[in-house]
Amino acid sequence: MTAIRGAAAITGAASGIGRALAIELARRGCDLALADRDEAGLKTLAAEIGPGRKVSLHRVDVGEAGDITQFAGEAIAAHPALGIVVNNAGVALMGSFEEIDQAQMDWLFDINFWGVVHGTRAFLPHLKTRPEAHIVNLSSIFGIVAPPGQSAYAAAKFAVRGFSESVRHELAVAGRPVRLSVVHPGGVATAIARNSRSGVGITDNAHRAQSIERFENAAKTTPKDAALRIIKGIEKNEPRILIGNDARFMDLLQRFRPGSYWAPLQRKLERMAKGT
Repeated sequence: MTAIRGAAAITGAASGIGRALAIELARRGCDLALADRDEAGLKTLAAEIGPGRKVSLHRVDVGEAGDITQFAGEAIAAHPALGIVVNNAGVALMGSFEEIDQAQMDWLFDINFWGVVHGTRAFLPHLKTRPEAHIVNLSSIFGIVAPPGQSAYAAAKFAVRGFSESVRHELAVAGRPVRLSVVHPGGVATAIARNSRSGVGITDNAHRAQSIERFENAAKTTPKDAALRIIKGIEKNEPRILIGNDARFMDLLQRFRPGSYWAPLQRKLERMAKGT
């Protein structure tokens, strides 16, 4: 089992899973390089962590490759023992393929997919110099199943999964001391749905409100529980980290019904949203 030590870099650290992960890693003795666009949220998080750990704060838009390159350089300079990188930052976009335009799809891919790629590329040369290192890339259960209304999000998260698995295999073949886990959360109680953008073709605000309510009713896993599950996955070097009973159910269902999982899954999701 790999011990959690040294320092960790986390994107999207000001809220949700990233914030909870920062707190839990600090409790285990990690110093932290925390990145987000929300500078006020980062400062609040650093105050909560307290003076016991070295914490550096970085304003980063992961949709900008230059921001990520600068973040990596600053984080490594501040924390030479940095050995864990968590590419966590992500956004959501509501709407079917015909309801979103190409600019919106590009915006989501720049953050959810290219942000992961650029983060991996920026930190990898340093991580290869460490005796042990770990990359954690956040996908989603929608990187395993693809529901309607999530064409852009699912495409990006499937891409994160494929990219991460291939890089993990490359590192293993090359004998590098860098491990890589890809994370597939189910419904986690964060603000990602409420903060999501709507497709330019969506005119039904009531439907958006209903979709957010259904997600929040079904999101049973807390950010803290998600963070603890990720830490366990790092310690055990799990290549795939599923978070939540819903994620485990969906993963199992698509294994048995890879081409026809949606009908039974839709019925299950509707029951979950109603709390039944």
